[in-house]
Amino acid sequence: MMGSAVSFLAPAKLNLSLQVFGKRPDGYHHIRSVMVPVSLYDEVTVEEADAGIHVECDDPGVPTDAANSCHKAAALFLAWAGAPAGVRIRIRKAIPAESGLGGGSSDAAAALKGLIALTGEQPPPDALSAMAIRVGADVPFFLPGGAALVEGIGERLTPIPWNVPFHAVIVRPAFGLSTRDGYARLGRESGDPPPRGHVPSFRTFSDVAAVVRNDFEAAWAASHPEIAAVRRELASAGAAAAGLSGSGSAVFGLFTSEGAAREARGKLTAGGDGGKGRRVFVARSV
Repeated sequence: MMGSAVSFLAPAKLNLSLQVFGKRPDGYHHIRSVMVPVSLYDEVTVEEADAGIHVECDDPGVPTDAANSCHKAAALFLAWAGAPAGVRIRIRKAIPAESGLGGGSSDAAAALKGLIALTGEQPPPDALSAMAIRVGADVPFFLPGGAALVEGIGERLTPIPWNVPFHAVIVRPAFGLSTRDGYARLGRESGDPPPRGHVPSFRTFSDVAAVVRNDFEAAWAASHPEIAAVRRELASAGAAAAGLSGSGSAVFGLFTSEGAAREARGKLTAGGDGGKGRRVFVARSV
C-alpha cells in the first residue's frame, strides 16, 4: 500500500423529497428523491494495518464488526484490489444514527475514497458503483458529491446544479427509526419501476421549499406523532418548509439564512430541550 493514513469528511444528507414506489423481487423498493448534502459531518480516517479490517468509532452505539458499513465497504474493496494487507478505519461521529441523515452510508463512501487514496487503486466506475450499492442504497449518492435526483434503489443518479443555497435546522428526536420497519409500514405492493422522473430546476428558495415531501411521514404518523409535532414547531419557528429526512427520525426545516436558522434553533431549544432528549443542529447545503 502507498501512504500511511488519509481522512475524509462524510457529510449528512437531506431528502428534500422522497417518494416510494413498488417493491422489487429482491425486496428493495423503487424510489425517487431529491437529495442534498449538508454541512453536518462525520470524519473517516483510513490507515494501513498489518492484516484484517479493523473499525473504531467514538460512538459506542455504532457497531464496529462486519455489520458496520465501512467494514463492508473495505471488505469489498480489498477483495477487488487483491491487497493482502489490512486496514484500520477510525470514525468520528457527529451524524446521529437511525435518523435518515445517511451517516452510515456517507461513512462508507468516505472509506471507499480513503482506500482509493491510500492504495492508489481506482476501480472502474461500474465496479465502484457495484461496491457502493452492495453496502447500502444511499452509498452511491455520496461518492461524487453534490445534489442529485436519485432513482432506482439509489444507484441511478442525475446531478442537480445547486444554485439556491439554504440553511436547515435539523431535529433528531430522542428515538431512532428502522428503515426496514418504515418500508414494512408503508406496505407497498410489488411493482414495476416508475417512469424516469423530471430533473427539477431550482431557481429560487421558494422552488426548493415547494418540493418538500416524504412518503414515510404517513408510515410513522400513528406510532410516532412526535414527528408531526416537530414539523409544527419548525413551522412556528419560521421554517419555509419542514419534513422528514429519509425514513426518519430526523426532521428538518428550511431557512434562507444562517441567522434565521440559528434564531429558530434558539426557539426550539429554549430552556434546554425540555427533557425531550433530542439533538438540534444547524447546517447549510454544500
